[in-house]
Amino acid sequence: MSKAQKRNLLVTAAAFALVCGAVSSAYALDPTPKWCSGVKIAAFPGGPQGGVFANNVYNGYRQAELDLGPSVTYYFSNWDPNLMITQLQQAIATKVDGIAFMGHPGDAATDPQIDKAFAQGIIFTTANTALPEAQAKYGPDGMGYVGAPNHAAGFALGAEAAKRAGLKAGDLAFVWGLKGQGGDRGQRTVGVIEALEKAGAKVIYQEIDKATDADPNAGTPVFVGVMKANPGIKLVVTDHGALTANVGVYARAASLKPGEVFFAGFDMSPATAKAVKDGYQELVIDQQPYLQGYLPILNICLTKKFGFSGLDINTAGAFVDPKNVDAIAPLAAKEIR
Repeated sequence: MSKAQKRNLLVTAAAFALVCGAVSSAYALDPTPKWCSGVKIAAFPGGPQGGVFANNVYNGYRQAELDLGPSVTYYFSNWDPNLMITQLQQAIATKVDGIAFMGHPGDAATDPQIDKAFAQGIIFTTANTALPEAQAKYGPDGMGYVGAPNHAAGFALGAEAAKRAGLKAGDLAFVWGLKGQGGDRGQRTVGVIEALEKAGAKVIYQEIDKATDADPNAGTPVFVGVMKANPGIKLVVTDHGALTANVGVYARAASLKPGEVFFAGFDMSPATAKAVKDGYQELVIDQQPYLQGYLPILNICLTKKFGFSGLDINTAGAFVDPKNVDAIAPLAAKEIR
């Protein structure tokens, strides 16, 4: 073998060794169970413990905790933005590694606490209600959003409900929502109203009071009163998962027969699935709240362990109605959907 041939052989062998080394290093990290062990997280399901929607979020949190291995502390807030801020301050004081929050208080109230969290090295991310100003600032540092784009989701539900109910110009539509809450959460109700008004409906609006926000049964007299004061209401939209779950109670209390008024609302639950099957609830937009629990925990773990930026995921991609409720109802019974 000539010297030139030997030299070429050595160069080829060296190149092969480099390639093999690169391939070996690319697969150096084997799949690891509980790879987020040792990470401490504060998680906010939003509503009361055991409540509609909040429990689905909580179940998602718990499954992520089991799968990934972090230690999670839970803060139930009764959908009260002021309580959320108080609890957020408490969570920051415990020096956790990450916080999975619901952005109901809005940017103005929450962002000073987010600044404090990131200044202390705490990863902060949101679900259900976005905090767009803070997310624009801290997205590269791990702040994401898992949930519906609220205004768009509200508009989509309102437009679809108007079409299916056959609303005509001047028809009455009752919207029961949280427009007064402001921020991204209030925009969902605004979207519903805008869609119905675009369809020509005359909208009767009722803000969900604090008592009904925490316990939907407290709103039964309010619903009955609105329906009696406005005969001829053709469509009702409940912009709240717990109120949507209570549609059957409201309808019976107001002496409405199944199908007499078109009901549309947000979020699946066992009671909502039953109301659909009973003929009261005709359209539901499914936010898949289980994902709003699972994915923020995953977000924090990915950022903490590997420096990933925040996840931004739309979970509200489908409607549930009498045609497909049978496929969803068993999952709703397990509080997954």
